[in-house]
Amino acid sequence: MKKEIIQTENAPQAIGTYSQAVKIDKTVYLSGQIPLVPETMEVIDGDMESQITRVFDNLQAVAEAAGGSLNDTLKLNIFLTDLTHFPLVNEVMARYFEQPYPARAAIGVASLPKNVNVEMDAILYID
Repeated sequence: MKKEIIQTENAPQAIGTYSQAVKIDKTVYLSGQIPLVPETMEVIDGDMESQITRVFDNLQAVAEAAGGSLNDTLKLNIFLTDLTHFPLVNEVMARYFEQPYPARAAIGVASLPKNVNVEMDAILYID
């Protein structure tokens, strides 16, 4: 088994003791991404759609750094502080993924880092 740490300047740097992603053979574990702008490390200004879009952009950047894309996703976990945003997540997600869609969970949580409203992580398989 070969373990590789994935790092890109095109996604926010870790704000804790973790890597952006870890690749083991053909499986990639993407750490949670929140709506941080990589260049400033600040939470993106804007509405919930802008925040969700930024999270998918961040995940895509890490997936590309690992040699894949979001379409290589096996499992996507979505954490929301307000589950009424679930339909909006579906709408934005459709811009990033093609069918067949990955397995997915949407989880309502009380709070997230930096008081954001959305965080996502993923597991990819890059063949």
